[in-house]
Amino acid sequence: MTGRMLITALVAVVLWAHLPMLPAHHPGRVRPRMAATIAGTLAGCATAPECALRVDRLYALSTASMRAAGPPYATWAGRTFLGFDPRGDGQAVEVVGDLTTAARITVVVPGVATTLGTFTRGLGDVARRAPAVQARAIHRAALARDPHARVAVVAWLGYDPPDGVGVSAARQEVARSGARALTELLAALGSARPGVPVTLVGHSYGAIVAGLAVRAGAPTVTDLVALGAPGIGGAEATDFPGVRVWAARSGADWIARVPAGSLLGFGHGTPPSAPAFGALPLPTAPSTVHDAYLTAGSPTLPAVAALALPTVAAH
Repeated sequence: MTGRMLITALVAVVLWAHLPMLPAHHPGRVRPRMAATIAGTLAGCATAPECALRVDRLYALSTASMRAAGPPYATWAGRTFLGFDPRGDGQAVEVVGDLTTAARITVVVPGVATTLGTFTRGLGDVARRAPAVQARAIHRAALARDPHARVAVVAWLGYDPPDGVGVSAARQEVARSGARALTELLAALGSARPGVPVTLVGHSYGAIVAGLAVRAGAPTVTDLVALGAPGIGGAEATDFPGVRVWAARSGADWIARVPAGSLLGFGHGTPPSAPAFGALPLPTAPSTVHDAYLTAGSPTLPAVAALALPTVAAH
């Protein structure tokens, strides 16, 4: 019992130490409407031209919604969104590249404190934290490696992440609800682009969402990438059969100070960066901080971009 109390206290201390960095948390919610609209529109399309028309229909619906929402979202209308929901903290699903011709699709899943308001500008106005910026960085780096590659990168904010590093971020309830929404998106993409492989890239808490989605059943996913992750919803890489699990965590990443393991619903088990987990390692720089894996100059970015290419090469 004393050991359990000690572990719980350690988790609480580490989480509390980071609370000033981020706002307090409210319980996560999943809005089914956006996910249902995407799934309902893409389900059952029989031919590539028909599927392309349905994707364009979603783009048009999202554009109309953004214009109706007014500033700042009206200025996003020139971009391509499968879904957009400004209610509450907001949700969005943006596509970078041509989804209808892509030979591989990469989906980026963000972590705590990501909202529609920070989707493009980043938490604290730090651009590298923004899912839209990260998706573009991966797409740009993939094309730098192969200019003729047919790739699409999806920035997916289809769940309500924890508002900050607190109690809910130390538990998996929000991640499980997010994983259900992510699984629905992956099924919709599979309907629109049957046979096209998917790479999932989860950052921090988003890696738990991605991992749980894979374990729930995501047959199109071939590669799961965990960046700065406290866990991914499994005890070891073999818990994800048929999927290659990749992990990156720098020594400068504060997530390394979060105690491994789980107790009474708190904690996320063995981190995928631990040698015992058995994930394939991705390169990091010693100075890479928690939110900088997908920035220019980071050795992790080109490695992740290689996994976004149609033919994923072994590292």
